[in-house]
Order: sequence, then C-alpha cells, then structure tokens
Amino acid sequence: MIGETDLLFVYGTLRQGAGHPSHRLLEKGAKLVGRGHMRGQLYEVKGYPGAICSDRDDGQVVGELYRLLEADSLLATLDVYEEAGEDYPEPREYQRCRVTVEREDKTKVVAWCYLYNRPAVGLRLIASGDWCG
Repeated sequence: MIGETDLLFVYGTLRQGAGHPSHRLLEKGAKLVGRGHMRGQLYEVKGYPGAICSDRDDGQVVGELYRLLEADSLLATLDVYEEAGEDYPEPREYQRCRVTVEREDKTKVVAWCYLYNRPAVGLRLIASGDWCG
C-alpha cells in the first residue's frame, strides 16, 4: 500500500452530496466510513473547491471519510483525476497529503487528502468549510 493509511478524506467533487460523476470512483472502490472535518480553509477555485491545511483553530473543512478497498490502484486513479500525479507539471494544482481528520465521534484518524497546492490569493473563502452545505 502507498503509505500508512487506507483512508481518504474528500471535501469536494468526490463527496456523495456533490452530485458529480467523479463520486462513482469511490462508490466502486471505497466504503464510506462517515463524516468528519480537518483544520484548514476551503476556497472556491473555478467551480470546484480547494482546501488548504492549517494548524489554526479558527477554520475547518467538512467532508467524508472513506476506506479504500484497493488503495494503491484507486489512489493512482485519483492522482490523475486531481492532476496530482508525477505526469503533471509543477506546481500541480493539488497535492496528495496525509491529514488529521476528526470524525463525528471526536476520534482522530490520519487520512489521505488532496490539498490545493497553489496560492489562495484572490480566491473566495467558503467560510462554512462545507462545499456541499
């Protein structure tokens, strides 16, 4: 497996409530664990969201946590979808990173997440942290 976790935290087009066809990737290759949030800020990029991780307590990004059934192959597919793979020129728009996610039961887990990898200057902050809400 690529790394130490088979969990994935999604906050945008991959979420169930987003109504985006890309969610089918998770329907086929992952199991929904539940909702959660990570510390950070969420921005409107170009009709889709971009999350930036933060250690500050004043912002959160809301999303869903999935257990990947075949982590290596699904992450490779998602790297292409998010344009985060090695084949894309730097600076890539998104970067796959490990983040700490607080679940609804207040337990914390480490999960993969695709974070926005460019400056947020000029982007609209989604103050609620919930792109689907």
